[in-house]
Amino acid sequence: MVHADADDRLIGIRREYSQRTAATGRAWLTPDPALAAEWREQRSAAHAVATLRRLSRDRQSLPVEVRGVVTGSHGAPGQTRWLNAAVTQMGQAERVFGGVYPFSNRAWAHETASVDSGAKLIGSVLVGAGREIPPGTIAVGPGILWDDPSTTLPAPVKIPWNTLRSSDWHLSRGKGLSADLRRGFKRLFDIVFSLCVLLVTVPLYPFIMLAIYLEDGRPFFFAHPRETVGGREFPCYKFRTMCRDAERMKRELAMANQADGPQFFISDDPRLLRVGKFLRKFQLDELPQFWNVLLGHMSVVGPRPSPERENQYSPAWREARLSVRPGVTGLWQVRRTREPLTDFQEWIRYDLEYVRHYSFARDMKIVVETIVQLIKVIR
Repeated sequence: MVHADADDRLIGIRREYSQRTAATGRAWLTPDPALAAEWREQRSAAHAVATLRRLSRDRQSLPVEVRGVVTGSHGAPGQTRWLNAAVTQMGQAERVFGGVYPFSNRAWAHETASVDSGAKLIGSVLVGAGREIPPGTIAVGPGILWDDPSTTLPAPVKIPWNTLRSSDWHLSRGKGLSADLRRGFKRLFDIVFSLCVLLVTVPLYPFIMLAIYLEDGRPFFFAHPRETVGGREFPCYKFRTMCRDAERMKRELAMANQADGPQFFISDDPRLLRVGKFLRKFQLDELPQFWNVLLGHMSVVGPRPSPERENQYSPAWREARLSVRPGVTGLWQVRRTREPLTDFQEWIRYDLEYVRHYSFARDMKIVVETIVQLIKVIR
């Protein structure tokens, strides 16, 4: 949603999912003129959607293609914004800047830069001309390590802008009935699996609730607002593992945050109850989330459920995660390394990898890996 003042000056752009009114609408972006023409000629949105489904029925996906990026570049602030957009959004720095080569996945360096093989560049990072990156250095993107001021810069190089393309992300359209069957089968599995888990674990609830009550009283449960498919908000249920004034303490502990993204994490969080540490160690605090699965808010396997604040913080391409239900477990939960300053980058990477390459067989593999990890913790 575009926010403007009374003089139509841009204030900012905010992602809004739950505030649709008569003044809001839906836009489709397509590189296919035929699809655009069909949409324009339809007498209603319902007819237009039906026509688009008919035209795209035999397609696996409708690619989103960008032939250029429009951005203000007046003065140093504008140039900085443009450079950041070129690195973080286009993902093709070697085609945008002359003399730049890919150093690692989503990391680039100028040919005159000296990057030691022992250095680690994580995320969207560009190392400028003449920069020296010693061994052991960890640079976490998105960001730019600017040119060394003492370096003589090479002559500017002309870049054919019209050959640039966006990343290889596709908006999944599926194949009609088969896509519906996959979604239906996944939902059926979610219902059966969550019912089985609830039947086995509900007898544990009174003991967990008693332990919480003896240490810190009520409430027993904590419902945090998270977003599911299309940004619809739902209460994500958990057993309460923190003291009752945890949110107030969080503001006081903000400077101690060790997370590399919008999450909040402290290795020895003083807000945790003693019973909370036990519940988290064995992931018992997440058992009530299977009620969310049963209600259709979540899936057994999917991306990490995130609140609206985190979705505002993150780049637009991360909204692909909101095309599926979040999961009790997921690829990020079983593959994360928990290395310092990498957790957010891994979270984005594994959630998007899951959405792009979804299959029921992979869901089963993630469920098995989750169970194996729990068994290792118990032992």
